[in-house]
Amino acid sequence: MRKKFTKRVKARLPWLEHISDSPAIGEILPISHENLKLRAGKNICLICRGSKLLCKKPVCPILMKARIFSKKINLLESEYLEGSSPPAVFVGRIGYPYVRAGPLIPQKLGDTSLYDRPEAWFGMSVESILEFRLGLVRGTFPVDVRNPFKAGRLMENTLEIALSEISVDSETKFRKKPTKIFLIDDEIQPMGPLAPLKDMKIYSARSDPRMERAFEDDDLKAQEAIVELYKNGVEVSKIQRAFSIGAFGLKKQRRLVPTRWSITAIDDMLGVWLREKYVKENPFIDDYRVYL
Repeated sequence: MRKKFTKRVKARLPWLEHISDSPAIGEILPISHENLKLRAGKNICLICRGSKLLCKKPVCPILMKARIFSKKINLLESEYLEGSSPPAVFVGRIGYPYVRAGPLIPQKLGDTSLYDRPEAWFGMSVESILEFRLGLVRGTFPVDVRNPFKAGRLMENTLEIALSEISVDSETKFRKKPTKIFLIDDEIQPMGPLAPLKDMKIYSARSDPRMERAFEDDDLKAQEAIVELYKNGVEVSKIQRAFSIGAFGLKKQRRLVPTRWSITAIDDMLGVWLREKYVKENPFIDDYRVYL
């Protein structure tokens, strides 16, 4: 009796072909697309690489950011920069409590307040926001968050910028040309190139009186100052900026807070206050309602 000829064929997974060319991928992952659910996570960009648009956005934001950044960095070929800070500052977190902090300065003089005012970005395209955000050069200097004023005049100027209610004209000298590396982060606003500060002069800084009162009162707790400023109509982004630079709180407890952490802290403090003050005081809804 003749033996039956059988050909064994390895399973192909066409929905994984763009990840690996290995013919053994079907054996490594013996599952089908019916029982696989791709959830957007921190590694989704590594899988997609801008080709599949797995984030469901019409354009890859990272590729757009890279294109705009490369255009901006080509205009920065000097160790000297003259521009008006929106005002804006940044405090890093790497190496905490010894971090790098400093102002954000564009290559433009005049009113640049829109560059660091997220409250005014509603309705703007992502490309428009990236155009001015990636033009902000991040000047940095080393600082101990527990004793920031040891950094001298650079820290004093950065504090003045953080408390200002208008754009601050500045002349900045860097130790070397700005780096051609851009930051990808989904928790903070995009920023342009980075350069270590050597010297900085500022002009036309004018403190917001409400912020200045909170800064001068070193017997007022940080949380109380934050709530009071919010009640007085100060924008949340301005409160976050001043909080990160150590402008609030009891005198002996003041310190710099990394920008990433300050955003979370302010949102949390204001959220708790709003919940306790307004949400919990509302009457219970114990029936069905339909609003048209």
